[in-house]
Amino acid sequence: MTESHQGWPLYEVFIRARAGLDHKHVGSIHAADPAMAVEHARDVYTRRGEGVSIWVVPAAAITASDPDEAGALFEPARDKVYRHPTFYDIPDQIETL
Repeated sequence: MTESHQGWPLYEVFIRARAGLDHKHVGSIHAADPAMAVEHARDVYTRRGEGVSIWVVPAAAITASDPDEAGALFEPARDKVYRHPTFYDIPDQIETL
């Protein structure tokens, strides 16, 4: 577990700017517990009133893919052309955007 010099775990902070938008990663914060992490995130990342929602996630709980292995991870999906509707004929009667 990643911890600060105080022994507090590291939390990743996500902010939703306004209703209907996605949460975006804005940074990291050290805190003793999740409630404190939300308070610290509010103080650090929403000083100007931006944001309607805050998520904090323990950094140790996040599992990420290795960018160096992106080819092996994502390449198989490119071989499945049936997942991409580029070869279907659309009847003239159907209006498209």
